Amino acid sequence: MGKTYERIDGRLRKFIEAQPVFFTATAPLAEAGHVNLSPKGRSGTLAVLDELTLAFLDFGGSTAETLAHLRENGRITLMWCAFTGPPTVVRVHGRGEPVFRDDPRFTELLGHFDPTADGSALRCIVLVHATRVSDSCGFAVPLMEYQEDRSMHAEFFDRKTDEEFAVYCEGKPYVPVSLDGLPALPLPLPPRP
Repeated sequence: MGKTYERIDGRLRKFIEAQPVFFTATAPLAEAGHVNLSPKGRSGTLAVLDELTLAFLDFGGSTAETLAHLRENGRITLMWCAFTGPPTVVRVHGRGEPVFRDDPRFTELLGHFDPTADGSALRCIVLVHATRVSDSCGFAVPLMEYQEDRSMHAEFFDRKTDEEFAVYCEGKPYVPVSLDGLPALPLPLPPRP
């Protein structure tokens, strides 16, 4: 039976921090707009900052739908599934905001993450302020074994200088704007602080 919680602590925090993958869901306000659902991985790229605040590192590589939706309306849901152990699904509904490289909070927030998780292609840090925390059964979630993080993303972008990554972002059609034309990643990309 599902429950709602006042905060992320104890068992919930331990569960969230132990998962190798989570999912983010956002949507524009326009009825005909594209809903976005993204998997997030790379060990050490999610941090529980306090009982109602989480943050994750946002890397380049595809579109910037999450950033566009957050800039427009701030709505976001994060979800974790137990692929091993007891069947559980945890969701955090909340308000999110992208903290870009030129934001004075960027460097301090980066300090909450494992330094080995940071790497090339970091566009921003997404802050999520939880408004609802819940769990539910994961009876239909398959049992799967985690092997390891894929290294291809980091290896691809580690070959680029920060300047080359900025040029890469400018060449992608759905990075400065979303699929629906909403402002996404502000360009030109500022250098890393």
